[in-house]
Amino acid sequence: MPNIYVTREIPEGGLELLREKFGKFEMNTEDRVLTRDELLSKVKGRDGVLCLLTDNIDDTVFEAAGSQCKIFSNYAVGYNNINVPAATKRGVMITNTPGVLTDSTADLAIALLFACARRLNEADLFMRAGKFKGWGPMLFLGQDITGKTLGIIGAGRIGGNVALKMAKGFNMKVLYTDMSGNPELEKEIGAKRVDMPTLLKESDFISVHVSLNDNTRHLIGEKEFAMMKPNCVFINTSRGPVVDEAALVEALKAKKIFAAGLDVFEKEPMLTPGLAELPNVIIPPHIASATFWTRTRMAEMAAKNLIDALEGRMPEFCVNKDQLSK
Repeated sequence: MPNIYVTREIPEGGLELLREKFGKFEMNTEDRVLTRDELLSKVKGRDGVLCLLTDNIDDTVFEAAGSQCKIFSNYAVGYNNINVPAATKRGVMITNTPGVLTDSTADLAIALLFACARRLNEADLFMRAGKFKGWGPMLFLGQDITGKTLGIIGAGRIGGNVALKMAKGFNMKVLYTDMSGNPELEKEIGAKRVDMPTLLKESDFISVHVSLNDNTRHLIGEKEFAMMKPNCVFINTSRGPVVDEAALVEALKAKKIFAAGLDVFEKEPMLTPGLAELPNVIIPPHIASATFWTRTRMAEMAAKNLIDALEGRMPEFCVNKDQLSK
């Protein structure tokens, strides 16, 4: 029977698949991330590990797991927490859970867009504090959304989903930047591919949907915020380090942009000093995929990836498949 470890409790749908197939496995039952020493100890001698985005999986972890380990199944669509080349060198499969969280992440980006534009967090706190004395013509003026220009940085699955929903539902004009074009988006909603400066200067709303790599780290910083309109609403649901958070704090303080909504953070779970005190930012704790259906499907996909690898099949969502086959 395979020796399996799950680094943190995930929804029951995935755990049930593992029980049905293997009978038993070991899991971290504490609702916290394992310490480095705990992680290295717990992966020792495992045939497969189901890990999370919060686990730093590097060559030292693969060494600790041992040469018999076949797979690290990541419970996330992103896998920048894993040293994939090191895994490939050791013949270890790395898998992820793409596609299933497209709608939930796009929907949260849209929710943040609306909440920031209409200053819902400020208005809610104002009401709860007993400060509301009656309707006023200048009370919590926000930004219009319908018919405005939306800039999408990264028009892949999630960015494209946001663009489609906002163009079709709210008649927004869509500009986008992407390493490759998106002809389908252009055909369906008339989206226009532009360079980054054009998008930054012309968009009323900007939503970021790129993966994290050397080219996208601090993709948005002081220079980029300076190009945005003062009424711009900035949304990031991709990865925290894509944005220079200190530069964002200064842009919000100086009202160079209107507001920001962030679901991810540069040094997560820590926040850049001053960010939490700003009234014109909304900062949920990385919950873009946090719906019952999405998180359960992610768990099932992660479990299925693990099962396939341990039964001698190539998992459908193996990110280093091509490199392992060479």
